[in-house]
Amino acid sequence: QVQLVESGGGLVQPGGSLRLSCAASGSIFSFYAMGWYRQAPGKQRELVAAITSGGSTNYADSVKGRFTISRDNAKNTVYLQMNSLKPEDTAVYYCNARTIVVVTQYDYWGQGTQVTVSS
Repeated sequence: QVQLVESGGGLVQPGGSLRLSCAASGSIFSFYAMGWYRQAPGKQRELVAAITSGGSTNYADSVKGRFTISRDNAKNTVYLQMNSLKPEDTAVYYCNARTIVVVTQYDYWGQGTQVTVSS
C-alpha cells in the first residue's frame, strides 16, 4: 500500500510557473513508477508525465518542453515543474504510483490538487 499526498497547486497567470509535489508513504518508494495525470472538467483523465524507478521519463506531447518530472527517492517525493503555463493546463492534477507484482499491476492515487491558469 502507498499513500500519496499532492501539494503545490493554485492559481497562476498564463506564462507563469508552479511546482507540484507528491509525498509518498507506506511502501518502498523507489520500487514504484510515478506519474502525474490531470483531469479537466468534462474530459477524461490523461497522463501528463511519468518517471520510472530507474529515472526514465516520458511526457504528453502537449507539455513537452514546458513540464519536467523528477523524483527524490531519499525524500519519497515526486515533483512536476510546470513552466510557461497555458489556460488549457487548467485541471485537477493527480499523482500516481504504479508497480507490477508478478502479473498484477497496482495503481495508487492521491486526492488531487487544482491548478488554474487564468488572468
